[in-house]
Amino acid sequence: MFDRVGAVGSGEGKGGWGNKLSVKIDSVSIGKPMVSERAKSTELSGNARVFPSELQARERLTSYRGRMTVKIVWSINDGPEHTVTRDCGLVPVMVRVCTVNFITNRGCLELVRHHEEADEFGGYFIVNGNERIVRYLILPRRNHVVSRPPKLPKSWCLVHRICRSNSLCSKTRQSSLTNTLHFSRTAVVCCASAGVRTNTSFPSCSSQGCCWCKRSRNFEGVIMRDYENTYLTDRVELLLRSFKTYSLYTREQCLEYLGDKFRVVLGLREDMTNAEVGSWLIKKVLLVHLDDSGRNRACSYNPDSPQHQEVLLPGSLYGMIVKERLEESLNTVRGLVMMDVRNGAPGVDFTTASTLNKVMMKVNFDVGARLSNFLATGNLSLPVKLNWHRYISHFRCIHRGAFFTELKTTTNHGVFLCPVHTPDGSPCGLLNHLTRSCRLVTEPLSVAHIPALLYSRGLTQPFSTSAVDGRLSLCVQLDGKIIGWARPILAKRLADDLRVWKTEGQNNVPLDLEIGWVPPNEGGQYPGLFLFSNRARMMRPVIYMDIAVKAAEIEKDISTHVELSTTNFMSILANMTPFSDFNQSPRNIYQCQMGKQSMGTPATALRHRTDNKLYRLQTGQTPIVRPALHNTYAMDSFPNGMNAVVAVISYTGYDMEDAMILNKSAHERGFGYGSVYKSQIVDLADLHGPVKSTSATPLYFGLGRDVKRDDDKRKLVDPDGLPLVGAKYNPGDPIAAYIDDTSGRTKFVKYKGDEIAYVDSVRLLGSDTGETELQKIHIMLRIPRAPVIGDKFSSRHGQKGVCSQKWPAIDMPFSESGIQPDVIINPHAFPSRMTIGMLVESMAGKAGAMHGIAQDATPFQFSEDDTAVAYFGEQLRAAGYNYYGNEPMYSGITGEEFAADIYFGVVYYQRLRHMVNDKFQVRTTGPVDKLTRQPVKRAGGIRFGEMERDALIAHGTSFLLQDRLMNCSDYSTAIISLGYEDVSLGQDVDGVGSGAIANPAGVYCRVCRTHNAEKDTHERKNQSNGTVAAPRRSEVSMTVPRRNLLAQTAKGADMDVVALPYVFRYLCAELACMGIAVSLEVQ
Repeated sequence: MFDRVGAVGSGEGKGGWGNKLSVKIDSVSIGKPMVSERAKSTELSGNARVFPSELQARERLTSYRGRMTVKIVWSINDGPEHTVTRDCGLVPVMVRVCTVNFITNRGCLELVRHHEEADEFGGYFIVNGNERIVRYLILPRRNHVVSRPPKLPKSWCLVHRICRSNSLCSKTRQSSLTNTLHFSRTAVVCCASAGVRTNTSFPSCSSQGCCWCKRSRNFEGVIMRDYENTYLTDRVELLLRSFKTYSLYTREQCLEYLGDKFRVVLGLREDMTNAEVGSWLIKKVLLVHLDDSGRNRACSYNPDSPQHQEVLLPGSLYGMIVKERLEESLNTVRGLVMMDVRNGAPGVDFTTASTLNKVMMKVNFDVGARLSNFLATGNLSLPVKLNWHRYISHFRCIHRGAFFTELKTTTNHGVFLCPVHTPDGSPCGLLNHLTRSCRLVTEPLSVAHIPALLYSRGLTQPFSTSAVDGRLSLCVQLDGKIIGWARPILAKRLADDLRVWKTEGQNNVPLDLEIGWVPPNEGGQYPGLFLFSNRARMMRPVIYMDIAVKAAEIEKDISTHVELSTTNFMSILANMTPFSDFNQSPRNIYQCQMGKQSMGTPATALRHRTDNKLYRLQTGQTPIVRPALHNTYAMDSFPNGMNAVVAVISYTGYDMEDAMILNKSAHERGFGYGSVYKSQIVDLADLHGPVKSTSATPLYFGLGRDVKRDDDKRKLVDPDGLPLVGAKYNPGDPIAAYIDDTSGRTKFVKYKGDEIAYVDSVRLLGSDTGETELQKIHIMLRIPRAPVIGDKFSSRHGQKGVCSQKWPAIDMPFSESGIQPDVIINPHAFPSRMTIGMLVESMAGKAGAMHGIAQDATPFQFSEDDTAVAYFGEQLRAAGYNYYGNEPMYSGITGEEFAADIYFGVVYYQRLRHMVNDKFQVRTTGPVDKLTRQPVKRAGGIRFGEMERDALIAHGTSFLLQDRLMNCSDYSTAIISLGYEDVSLGQDVDGVGSGAIANPAGVYCRVCRTHNAEKDTHERKNQSNGTVAAPRRSEVSMTVPRRNLLAQTAKGADMDVVALPYVFRYLCAELACMGIAVSLEVQ
């Protein structure tokens, strides 16, 4: 920025622009989460540290934040630097990062003492008491050109594009932008860059000429190298001929052209020449990843392949937001200074610190508000703690992006993304989860010595054009930079050497260096040796090559790697399915979803959780049959189901389709018993509205004198106005009380739920300083949820069933040993779904229960030579049971033996959160929508769709149809004109005879009378002329039964009252607005 005190071209100031003011941000720092400085409590002043569950975070429904400060450096005419420190507000801090108090070296006992989980791993933010995460997103691989057919609208460019190449260029500071090359049929290659926050196109030859061309002939020689390739030479010639129209022949001319085109958009210093602006554009926007000049060529790739992708990490996104906000603040500083200079404001002197300090006071540097808003809004970043499976899946999921609606099924994602753990339906393949062994590179690698190491092994220098034959040499790249050329044999040897050095730790080759060797082939991928050391890459013990899954599958001279484990290609949750290799693949996908929908143990520190809704299974057990990874990930700390004795038999008729029968005795012993925890917040500030800071709070908790001693409400509310812990509350009961200081009366806050609940805990949420009276409380309610008819259960194999009956234990079938099943399912659940893994689990569970051992259910451990039936059958035989797991059973009613052997074993069952108490709706009347008068959602509205309507029509039950779709929905009455055949769109007619108006002339239709008068006049004219009038026809007509509403109708000569669905009257009003008349034929 310049103060323009000197004339342009004069010697006054730098270049005649005057004194130059330079402003930059030198450093950014985030402090540790601390107690408010205004806190007066002695307890807080002794220990100012804040932990996530304590004073200022989860339990107080506030945010876990640290104060951010920036150090701003400014100088005059590149002279001595001056510093100014500005406060950027409180920014959310991720739990268990090294910059805060809550760091990773704290032990389990200390974590529990601070109300945290014993195995807390962090990785999330706490905003307004809720945990928030930033989901992983898939991005194109940085500094890597990807060519593909165009899909942009043709209106974007005047010429038809043949193909386009995308490149995500990134610096080491994780700042990135996307550049796109469009090759048209007119031989023009246009470059579009998003780095200037707008799509601007220009000829690509100008940017290439800026880098390293002096003459077109030299440019052609460096690019081509392969003169016998006519396909390449012809296109380079066309590019050069089309570029000739711009009359740009030297590097300086190209820089001048780009600088003149982008000067206004970039907003750089005024004293910079066009050539300097063009050079800045090349270095900072177009080719940000190159330190020197470079070039590359790419062919058509698949953008959905993981080899062309990387991950947008939460830290990178967090840093982008901070950087953009600080850039906006600096641009605001620049704009205010330039405005003062242009307006000639008095006192603008760059040489004094007061000028800049005044400007700084006007600029808002609050970064914390934007970050808090970014994390608090949206539901994609809220980790639902329904159970432990679902919670950990949030930290392993990765999304393709909101703009992708389809995904090719031919791409191989099994390298890094689990092919099993993905939702079924529209997001299938778009929302994926990382495999168990996949990890993300987060630290920069030291690779500066790699080029010199490869040069010593025979790699040719990148710009030794005379020694390189383009027909035989391949390109070698390191993070998108061309570091040399090599023949295919040499390139293959270099790749092998790098792998050996990386594995054995020689020559300081990083273990996370990605080595991609693509040999020359016809019509395949672009050949070359590609090395990547960037961050945010997905890594696994096995890279993309011809691999062998098992040692027995190794092929000589073909296989180069072997999987460390046969289950490494699946996610953590997919590995929890026992014997998944025995099941049909869709059932494993369903289990991944149902495992996350089951009631389990969401946390061990439930007393210190403030979630809006929590599900808890209070009779959870560890499974007898579980994979080996079950212990690796300590799943026993968070049980997710129960071991159930299951009989596969059609016994009562209540087990048809997917229905299942529960043993009533097992139900009474606590089988599947759970609870739902709901939060209710009472904030007096919301009840009385805004209050001036100088006035006292007009509301406070308590019971006033107007509440008598024998009042029943005192049994539910304490004298301090708070609910009783452990008390039982029915819907509508008072759960809190407060006194209005203005009127002196006591008012009550009612329990909002629809079920009986018990108060589990009450939290008093005071202010940061503790100087004001209590105004906010948090009530945690516990709602018991014992299994009832209609609740859903499922096994770990995608076999979902609904509880249809709780059968008395005296009538349940029993085995020879006297064991009764807890669950009875229908045999038809197995043949079509082919969940053989559930049958194997039943055998293994029975054998494990009899021998007192936990069975290993890891997939792919059995084969045709070593079968699971033989392994577990021998265990059953040793325990005195049938080899195949079936048993004779006896009827609980007659005591007779069944004529068939029943499959009988132990299966781990999950209770799903889909409970009938949350879904059933019953009503005759109730809340309706104001516009259509139809029932609103979650207020007892009838769930009656097209299929139900068709069923009633097919059975001829017209009364039920009318009752469901009109009487209990949007019933209304209206006056209809018999002559004009029109329905009134105004007010309803309520009650019997309410339409009768006390008028001797009765009710009549003025339109009909006018129409009848005109019709009579017209007919008389026709009779006198001897012609016949055509009958009146309406645009839309329908038949409505007359007098189907009231025994006594309100009518006159030409009026009547009918019953109609209100939404039909709404439709008539909408059609009337478009000039369409609706006539009703009344019978």
